[in-house]
Amino acid sequence: MASLVRHVTFDCSDAYAQAAFWAQVLEGRVSDEDAPGDPEALVEADGMGVLFVTVPEAKSVKNRVHFDLQPQDRSRDEEVERLLKLGATLVGDHRRADGLGWVTLADPEGNEFCVERSKAERAE
Repeated sequence: MASLVRHVTFDCSDAYAQAAFWAQVLEGRVSDEDAPGDPEALVEADGMGVLFVTVPEAKSVKNRVHFDLQPQDRSRDEEVERLLKLGATLVGDHRRADGLGWVTLADPEGNEFCVERSKAERAE
C-alpha cells in the first residue's frame, strides 16, 4: 500500500498563532490538544490537516511549496477580501481584465499562497 499524506507541515515562529490564522482560512479548527505557547499546533480542516511547528529560524526565502486555494461558496475576489481582513497581506495581483488569473497572498509569517477562481467562476 502507498503512503498517505497525514498532514502538511510548516515551520514557523508561533505555531498556535499560525494555526489560529489558518483555521479561519480553511474554516477548520485548531486541535483541542493544542494551546498558545505549544511548540506544535494542528489545524483540522475538511479533508486535510495542517501542522505548524515552532522553530528558531525565521523564514528567509520564497516557499518551495504553497497552497492554491479555490473558494467553494464565494468568488475569488470575495475570498481575497475575507483573507486580507483575517490578516493576510497582498504579495501579487495576477487578475486579468477578462476575469482570469489569481492573487498571491502571504500569511502572518510571510508564507505565500494563491487564491484562484471558484469552481462556479471557472464554469462561466
